[in-house]
Amino acid sequence: MHLDPRKQLHAHGLKSYPVVGPLPHFVKNRDRFLEWSTGVMKRSPTHTISFKGLGLTAGAITANPANVEHVEGLISLAEDFLGRGIFSSDGEQWLWQRKAASYEFNKRSLRNFVVDSVRFEVVERLLPLLEQAAGRDGRTLDVQDVLERFAFDNICRVAFDEDPACLTEESMATPQSAEFMRAFNDAQNTILSRFLSPAKSLWRAKRLFNMEPERRMREAINTVHTYTERIVRERRERGEARLARRDDFLSRFAAGGEHSDESLRDVVTNFLMAGRDSTSSALTWFFWLLSDRPDVEGKIVHEIHAVRSASISGGMGSTTFSLDELRDMHYLHAAVTESMRLYPPVPINARTCKEEDSLPDGTFVGKGWHVTYCAYAMGRMEDIWGADCDEFRPERWLDEAGVFRPESPFKYPIYIPRWAKDVHR
Repeated sequence: MHLDPRKQLHAHGLKSYPVVGPLPHFVKNRDRFLEWSTGVMKRSPTHTISFKGLGLTAGAITANPANVEHVEGLISLAEDFLGRGIFSSDGEQWLWQRKAASYEFNKRSLRNFVVDSVRFEVVERLLPLLEQAAGRDGRTLDVQDVLERFAFDNICRVAFDEDPACLTEESMATPQSAEFMRAFNDAQNTILSRFLSPAKSLWRAKRLFNMEPERRMREAINTVHTYTERIVRERRERGEARLARRDDFLSRFAAGGEHSDESLRDVVTNFLMAGRDSTSSALTWFFWLLSDRPDVEGKIVHEIHAVRSASISGGMGSTTFSLDELRDMHYLHAAVTESMRLYPPVPINARTCKEEDSLPDGTFVGKGWHVTYCAYAMGRMEDIWGADCDEFRPERWLDEAGVFRPESPFKYPIYIPRWAKDVHR
């Protein structure tokens, strides 16, 4: 039988078994998927692998910048949780949310509200917690947990002006807030499990028969949706005139009056997902890398002192920084960017192919195939970042004058919502 060479599968170094294809490799390496798939893509001349087999959804995984630029069309394994929000929608549904979010985030009042919310959380909660821990001999903080709670408090304030107070003492947080955060954790862990499963439809069967972890997912969705629907309902009851005077994101969306309650609920859930995990993950890896690089830490501290002493607020003793001061911290920007190159907050992102197509490197993808680009792997490719690609080196982001120099978003596809990119421009 003649096979179209354009449609040949390329699973470099992976043995293809009868009927099931490379499925056993995916099952065996499920718990170390990022490291394993990065190694496979390094062996591929095009940094792309394609696969198909019984029980294995046909698809391709790539770490090729040209392929990343080519890929379009979002598919989500989280639609039951995220609904038709900005991260699980496409076409016109995605377009209006992007435009609305971009428009709102370009307003000075919302930016000031975000800055004030973060400043309150840093000054009143995060710093006192760290100072208290530093003053107690033998006390150890779980920094990842602290940063998750810090990010969750912040995004809840920005998204719908509710303060779950997760970073305060346990007795200060309401039972509803604690339950809400636990439910959010359960939902996100289940979504990750779905994504890493070689058999992409297995979770549907588990949900049908109410098996774990889908049983917890069902309960988590109910908790999160009940919580957000209550807030949406309360916003509606306040009326458009009062909503227009509030600065949180939900009130701004609801003030328009053209969005359904379900639509607003999905918007809030999506922003909570993006704001908590991406922030806490990026900060956790950043501080972990700094803990082993006192030279980088020293340069950051030196830059902070230099910028603060040169600024108008330099003598005011403020514990936080203005946006203008932060913009002048080029080395800090480079260090954070470099940490996300090695440990991206969203290490993999999936798309779907609407029609048969060929990626720029020649890889065939069929209709309905999943195409995944792996930012984690891309950060470890020598022909993209050089022989020192595995090294944490902030200087690679600075020009000769020490000014931060960005890279192509397809070479550095670290996930930032597209409405947020509009703001950073």
